[in-house]
Amino acid sequence: MNPFVKNPSTDPSALYRQRDGIFAVDLLTTAIVEFDVITKLAATPGDLPAICAMLGTAPRPTDVMLSLLAANDLIRKEAEVFHVSELGREHLMTGSQWCVRDYFASLQERPVARDMARVLRTGKPANWSSSDDLDNWHDAMENEEFAREFTAAMDCRGVVLAQSLAAAVAPDIRGCSKMLDIGGGSGVYACGLVHACPGLTAAVLEKPPIDAIAREAIAERGFADRVDVRIGDMFTDALRDGFDVHLFSNVLHDWDIPEVQKLLAQSAQALPSGGTLLVHEAFLNESKTGPLPVAEYSAILMHSTQGRCYGQGEIRSFLDAAGFDTVRYQDTTADRGVFAARKR
Repeated sequence: MNPFVKNPSTDPSALYRQRDGIFAVDLLTTAIVEFDVITKLAATPGDLPAICAMLGTAPRPTDVMLSLLAANDLIRKEAEVFHVSELGREHLMTGSQWCVRDYFASLQERPVARDMARVLRTGKPANWSSSDDLDNWHDAMENEEFAREFTAAMDCRGVVLAQSLAAAVAPDIRGCSKMLDIGGGSGVYACGLVHACPGLTAAVLEKPPIDAIAREAIAERGFADRVDVRIGDMFTDALRDGFDVHLFSNVLHDWDIPEVQKLLAQSAQALPSGGTLLVHEAFLNESKTGPLPVAEYSAILMHSTQGRCYGQGEIRSFLDAAGFDTVRYQDTTADRGVFAARKR
C-alpha cells in the first residue's frame, strides 16, 4: 500500500523527540558526575582539544557532550572556547550551596550512563541499547533478525519524514531522471521522492541482508517498477554512474568525519557536473549549541554508532571540500532538514 497519497493530520515531532532523546539524560549525568565537567570548566575554560586533554576523553563524544551541555544552557561558547553559564555555576559546580550534582549521582550507575563514560574515554561505540546480547549497531546490522527489526523501526519513522523531504526538494530535482539512494535502508525515502516526482526513478544501494528487506518493502508499497535495489557497500564499491541525483538520508550521522568526507567525495566523483546531492539529517545549528532536540538525539548516535549530529556549518564545509556548491538548506519536519547541493 502506498502511504504517500495522504499526509498525516497531526504532527508526530514530540513522539520522535521522546525516542530520539532517550539517552541524553545518561550523557548529561555522566558529564556532570563522572567527569565533573562544570566544575573543571569553571576553573579552566577551553576549546574542544583542551577539554579533551583535561578530561582524558575522545573528540567525537566530547563534541556531542559539549553540544548537549550548551543546548541546556549549562555552558556557553565564545569563539570556540567553552565557559560555564550562570545556571551551570550555581547548580552544578562543586562547592555551590545550590549544587545538585548528588541528585544526578543517584543515576550514574545506570547501564547507559556507564556506557557513556566508556564511549567518552575511548571514542568507540557501545552495544545497541546497552544489551550484552548485541554488538554495536554497525555489526548488529549484519544479523538478519536485528536488521529487520531496526529497518522496520526506521521505515515507520521515514514515512512521515519522506513526505516532508519530498515536498522540500521537489524544486531542486525537477527535471532529474534517476536517483541513487545511498544506504537507503527500506527504500522509504526513494519511494517518497519518486511518488512526488513523476519523472523520477530510483535505486537503493544497500548491503545484505538489508537489500532483501528493501525489495520486500518497496514491492509492498507498489513501487517495484520505479525503485530498484542494488547490492553494494558504499565505502568499498565505487558509486555507479548514470544517476543525476544522489541522496544521503539519515546516513552521514552514523559515521565520523573521515567517513563522511569519503562518502561525499565518492558522490562527487560519480555524479555528472551539475548533478544534485541531497543530504537529509537532523542538524545542529552553526555554532553546534542547539537546538536541544538535536543535541539530545546526538547522544544516542554517539553511544551506538561511530557518528553524531553535525552542525550546518560543518556540512557546508564538507560539501565545499568534496566539490559541491550548496544551493540551499531547508528545515523539513521533526527537527530534520535537507541540504541541496550541486556538483561543480
